[in-house]
Amino acid sequence: MELSELYKLFEQHPTITTDSRDCPAGSIFFALKGASFDGNKFAAASLEKGCAYAVIDESEYAVDGDSRFIIVDDCLQTLQLLARYHRRQLGTPVIGITGTNGKTTTKELASAVLGEKYNVLFTQGNFNNDIGVPKTLLRLRPEHDIAVVEMGASHPGDIKTLVDIVEPDYAIITNVGRAHLQGFGSFEGVIRTKGELYDFMRAHIVEPRATAANAGHDSFVAAHPRTVFIDNDNQYLKGISHDLPLTSYGRGDEAGLAIKGHTVSCEPMLSFQWNDARKEADHTAYDVETHLIGDYNLANMLAAVTIGTYFDVAPSQICHALSAYVPSNNRSQFEKTESNSLIVDAYNANPTSMAAALANFETIEAQHKMCIIGDMKELGSVSHDEHQRIVDQLAGMRLEQVWLVGEEFENCSTPAIFRKFDNVAQVKEAIAEHKPQGMYILVKGSNGTRLFELPQYL
Repeated sequence: MELSELYKLFEQHPTITTDSRDCPAGSIFFALKGASFDGNKFAAASLEKGCAYAVIDESEYAVDGDSRFIIVDDCLQTLQLLARYHRRQLGTPVIGITGTNGKTTTKELASAVLGEKYNVLFTQGNFNNDIGVPKTLLRLRPEHDIAVVEMGASHPGDIKTLVDIVEPDYAIITNVGRAHLQGFGSFEGVIRTKGELYDFMRAHIVEPRATAANAGHDSFVAAHPRTVFIDNDNQYLKGISHDLPLTSYGRGDEAGLAIKGHTVSCEPMLSFQWNDARKEADHTAYDVETHLIGDYNLANMLAAVTIGTYFDVAPSQICHALSAYVPSNNRSQFEKTESNSLIVDAYNANPTSMAAALANFETIEAQHKMCIIGDMKELGSVSHDEHQRIVDQLAGMRLEQVWLVGEEFENCSTPAIFRKFDNVAQVKEAIAEHKPQGMYILVKGSNGTRLFELPQYL
């Protein structure tokens, strides 16, 4: 079936599913494949459960004479092409976001800010891969004014694949750090891959938009020229941002900054102040008290401020959105239990974010402090060295207790007061035997270590 024909069916049935257990009536099922599953095998079941059509790439699973089976060469590629086709048909302005750390938080903050003025479509959760990105774009509707699409990567070329689908009008790389080194091969590989977003913008910034004519969206982009939002304090990003129109933000007083800001306090919640440096006659400073932990979140906040001001959101609306935002999914959350005060940042962990979290925790004034730290995943051959570096950082901090969780820490050389656990189950047993009391506790690790299960026990 031609893509244009499939799109006509999508216009009539604009709900996409890739899970045969979730088949809304009238939806279209795409039979994707994974390491341990083949969606083709569930195509017939998806139709029985209410799907209007099933897109498959193995003809043996089609029922003769049943026009509800749509046979294509590759289901994933077809999903991606359909998403790009849809994005082009609507012509909605799109902001593309990637980065090692902070991309999900920045996406949510920017979406909250833009939501004060516009109807915004944004990536749900962290559905930022080669499946999640097209599914996000396929949720675009004519009533959306702008879209904020998050793109993740763990291998070279991942971002190029995604930007070729998204075709963003605006872009931001939050930062580059030491994550997924097993897939990227090196830190330089991280920089090159994240930089694929810049490469796309550089190649297309002066070209006409590859979208159908839409007077409203076209005038919006004309009034807000395509740009790259950049953290001026990040030397790695500045080093690869040549030949791009930049809208910058940062902590310093360097000329050319659009938005300037600084941390007021973070004990533990971040409070900050910002001003629009482009308004020479107006030196108004705006104060924001947030629900996010740590000075390291200032860059994410300033990114959202910069995006908001660029798209004409009023300062009062920006401040309201940022102060009202409450993190979820175990990202930079503060919790107070009957026994302890917790900073829970247990969704993701890599050497860069871990070092920043520990540095921030060290600045917090508390009489009794401890850390429960889980493995950092996908670091490949440098895993031992990176985990040892974190252990050494912990050893230099004033902490009463340090608990290390996971096999990666097992071979690290640690001070005698450090305790090691194979898994979170052992940690729960230790808490049951002798629960920490009156402690300020940082809980941080990769999602796979499941440290997010601990707060209810602490």
